[in-house]
Amino acid sequence: MTDVILTEVADRVAVVTLNRPEARNALNPELTAALPTAIAACDARDDVDAIVLTGADPAFCAGVDLKSLSTDTEVRHVVASDADELIRPFPETAKPVIGAINGAAVTGGFEVALTCDFLVASERARFADTHARVGIMPGWGLTVLLAEAIGHRRAREMSVTGNFVDAQTALSWGLVNHVVPHEELLAFARQLALDIVSNDQPGVRNVLATYREQERATDFDTRRIELRRSQDWLASQSGVADEVAKRRDAIMARGRSQQS
Repeated sequence: MTDVILTEVADRVAVVTLNRPEARNALNPELTAALPTAIAACDARDDVDAIVLTGADPAFCAGVDLKSLSTDTEVRHVVASDADELIRPFPETAKPVIGAINGAAVTGGFEVALTCDFLVASERARFADTHARVGIMPGWGLTVLLAEAIGHRRAREMSVTGNFVDAQTALSWGLVNHVVPHEELLAFARQLALDIVSNDQPGVRNVLATYREQERATDFDTRRIELRRSQDWLASQSGVADEVAKRRDAIMARGRSQQS
């Protein structure tokens, strides 16, 4: 079986790659479980000071692989969490995580991207929150993180329309820090990671921890609201996996039409 996560370490930089290209790196249960394990393992390594997270072309991550799920319980496992915890697609790290967004980052995949410390985008990158179009609720902090990144009004527009945003728009909105030619994406992200490596590492980690502490102080309650509403929504639905799976192809086709 092909590994759903690939990890390469060189020069104190770990590159973690979502590796289900045949499914546009959609989050099936195996990948959903492997991602936090891989990130935590890199964070714990003594020979790693920065992490780059990317996807195997052609996409970064198309969201939850609803076709691989057969029950509402399995969907809930992917998009919700125990009520006593704030859900994240991967654990908080001591070391910076740079998202190298090589293609579409949609719904749950968009939440994975937003969990990174900052983003670099290929010119092919596109972003969409299609939770409402699919008929599910975000549960990985999207309504908090997206609003923090681009402002509440733009975040609301993305969430209630389900429209795709291209890389240049993402740059102008402040969602990504840089847009680079596709073939230069990993090299550019690695260079930023090497810039991090060149600094005093206790200092880097203390600065990062300070940002994280400030974020927790301001968004803990709002993340809890999202989690509660996500769980309530799932509890009220029946047959959700079968219904939302039917909508995936139409959503991706719509995204391609908006890009052209």
